[in-house]
Amino acid sequence: MLSREERTPFSEWWWTVDKPLMGAILALMLTGVILSLAASPPVATRIGLDPFHFFSRHVLFLVPSCIVLVGVSFLSPRAIRRSALIIFAISIILIVLTLAIGPEVKGSRRWITLLGVNIQASEIAKPSFVVIAAWLFAESTRRPEMPATSMAVVLLLMLVALLVMEPDFGQTMLVLMVWGSLFFIAGMRMIWVFGLAGLGAAGLFSAYLFVPHVAGRIRRFMNPASGDTFQVDTAMEAFYNGGWFGLGPGEGIAKRSLPDSHTDFVFAVAAEEFGIILCLAMLALFAFVVIRTLSRAYANEDMFSRFAASGLAILFGVQAAINMSVNLQLIPAKGMTLPFISYGGSSIVSLAYGVGMMLALTRLRPRTEVEASGHAEAMRSYA
Repeated sequence: MLSREERTPFSEWWWTVDKPLMGAILALMLTGVILSLAASPPVATRIGLDPFHFFSRHVLFLVPSCIVLVGVSFLSPRAIRRSALIIFAISIILIVLTLAIGPEVKGSRRWITLLGVNIQASEIAKPSFVVIAAWLFAESTRRPEMPATSMAVVLLLMLVALLVMEPDFGQTMLVLMVWGSLFFIAGMRMIWVFGLAGLGAAGLFSAYLFVPHVAGRIRRFMNPASGDTFQVDTAMEAFYNGGWFGLGPGEGIAKRSLPDSHTDFVFAVAAEEFGIILCLAMLALFAFVVIRTLSRAYANEDMFSRFAASGLAILFGVQAAINMSVNLQLIPAKGMTLPFISYGGSSIVSLAYGVGMMLALTRLRPRTEVEASGHAEAMRSYA
């Protein structure tokens, strides 16, 4: 057993990290492994790969993800800011390279291959962008004379412009919602709330008018008879078939025909084979992660840690909500992974980086360490 008197980095981490939050994350990872084993073999067989191709790669991706998660959770808030700047700069460069030389798939350029590894740079950009935006908003509360909010707006516009050029409107909407939430938490005026809501509505309407595949998805959502709704219809049938307790592991039917059963529609596979009970348990885990992080963030005296942890929790929760809502046909279809459940290397690693920062920012730190960061005065002036 580790003693509280020990002063090693590991013992300090062990006694300050939020263990219930870490346990919930590990439970989601384990659930993802089980559902990958259930959902991915039919997809792999259908495209001529080994039945366990996606499952083995999913487990393989978890190894560096766990290393990243634990390693980042050791960092101090200052180190998190610095790492976020570096990661964001690298991800922006990779997005630009993707737009220049990345292959076009289904009308979009979202992937780039480096050293034999497919990378979706926009996934990597999200958590680092949230941390940098939180840093700027925290500075604006501490030093009102600094144009930090304007810098945050410029940062948002730059990332959104690159995402729209791919195009990736799902990630664009996610980034806008998280940024708007951070702006609200930082104490923006109500006129900005209505202004941002109006801009978001105008952007969505423009996408409907000028981007054919966005218009098609919205029309199919409003009127299913207007186009092909095979995937969402099959997903809904999976929920009906599964009932409360499911058909049993390996007995699902939807995964045999759903092309994205291991990614975008893994939630439907979970419902069919393990029942709505498992879906509710997963929903409870996601809700626990978000609420636990927000409550710990609210109790934090460091404004940067408060904003950054809140933004990362909102990013995590909104992404999960979008995926589950698409499966339940509550919103138009979007290519959004379910955190730690869906298959996807870039997604799992970037989520591990974001959750690692959440764990680091919600650690119980001595008051002297918080005051040494130079943000205690910001808290008093903000209050």
